Amino acid sequence: MSVTTAVTNVSKKISIKTLLKLTHVAIRNRTLRKLILRQLEKRRYEDLIKANPRNRPLRVQEDKYYMGRALLRRIDKAFTEGNLSRKVTEGLFSVFLGSVFFGGFYKRAEFIKKHGFRPPVFLTISPGKACNLKCKGCYADSGKEFSEKLDYDIFSKVINDAKKLWGSSFFVISGGEPLLYQSKGKSILDIYEENSDCYFLMYTNGTLINKKMAKRLADLGNVTPAISVEGFKKETDERRGKGVFKKILSAMENLREVGVPFGISFTVMRDNIDIPLSEEFFDFYFEKQKAVYVWMFQYMPIGRGYTLDLMPTPKQRLKLFKKEWQLVRERDIFIADFWNSATLTDGCIAAGRGYFYIDWNGNIMPCVFLPYSTDNIYDIYKKGKNLNDVFRSKFFSEIRKWQDDYGYKKPLGEQQNWIMPCPIRDHHKKFREVVKNCGAQGVDEPSRQAFKDKNYREGLIKYDKDFSKLTEKIWRKHYLQKD
Repeated sequence: MSVTTAVTNVSKKISIKTLLKLTHVAIRNRTLRKLILRQLEKRRYEDLIKANPRNRPLRVQEDKYYMGRALLRRIDKAFTEGNLSRKVTEGLFSVFLGSVFFGGFYKRAEFIKKHGFRPPVFLTISPGKACNLKCKGCYADSGKEFSEKLDYDIFSKVINDAKKLWGSSFFVISGGEPLLYQSKGKSILDIYEENSDCYFLMYTNGTLINKKMAKRLADLGNVTPAISVEGFKKETDERRGKGVFKKILSAMENLREVGVPFGISFTVMRDNIDIPLSEEFFDFYFEKQKAVYVWMFQYMPIGRGYTLDLMPTPKQRLKLFKKEWQLVRERDIFIADFWNSATLTDGCIAAGRGYFYIDWNGNIMPCVFLPYSTDNIYDIYKKGKNLNDVFRSKFFSEIRKWQDDYGYKKPLGEQQNWIMPCPIRDHHKKFREVVKNCGAQGVDEPSRQAFKDKNYREGLIKYDKDFSKLTEKIWRKHYLQKD
């Protein structure tokens, strides 16, 4: 297809599927890329707000549109500023936009029609617990002394099963530090290379991304690193170690030089919440360092040295909620926050409704932040079962039933408060009932201790009530009002 023909087609009102078929031409033509991105933005508005196929509250659909618009505009900005290599551009258009961000919507619709259930959108896998840092309050309790890791063949089988069973093409890699993973002479880079039809988001501390590693990631073209920061130099070095901030900036420079898109991840705590509320933070990372996205992880009281005292207070959390959505709408900054962005996913996405989590020991959990399990991937495969059996487990099914009753399957206007979507933090009493009923066990000593801790239990239940009082009126007045 000629570029002239492609531009003519894009200018018409054509389907998303047809737009995505033009991406191979767009890779070679900047004008066509911009046209396609604009058309994708327009079609997202029409599909989400005008069509609204799931009959969701209008304000919920608007949140989805504005967040999608922010991502598309950030990608466009990266193109315009020349921060994306050719191979990366191919991965972004053909794999991420083509198979994940837009194409995934149609694949899931076809899957539901054929199989009768909605498959997980992605999986999160932590292949190794080892890490070259020892950050204070690490949710994964990682460190250099740990050697636990997922066998490479099992790791690969999980990805291939998800692709085969559900048509999955997006995977999140966490840790430990993923770039330290080694098994049977292979590394995390081999996983990326062997699955060039998939796109990977890799959480990393960034300290191992030297020029050689950055070039390797550019050559792969199907992975984006999300680099952990704690704010600026003072805050990052205090939590992560002296000199880490300097290494992070070096990693970002290395990635920019070879055209690899990257984002940042930030753990929001009670004593650092002023940082992500400041314009200085976003100016530095998005305008100066050229990050494309940010993941905000509100501190969860799990893992090493868990405590409720580090959690953002209900008032702080609400303030952050308002600030994040202001930045999404007014500055087109793509901010993902499992708690404050829950309107994007119609509530909690744990337990397979959106994703689930497998750790370095093969433990299968509903979510990275729900460290309780009834199944292990090694046992699943030894019994001749597959990921569908994980999806149908009693534990996951019970959580999805709660999600459905809370709002996912409720008729328009009867959805409960998606500003507080999290089972373990926002509905702790109910979560404990599910854990007990299903015989789930903590996967490590901190999670087992937390479940027995009376102060922990009562503190979270009180937190739920306090946050509900702050947000219930906002949910009903802003999100459920009829226009």
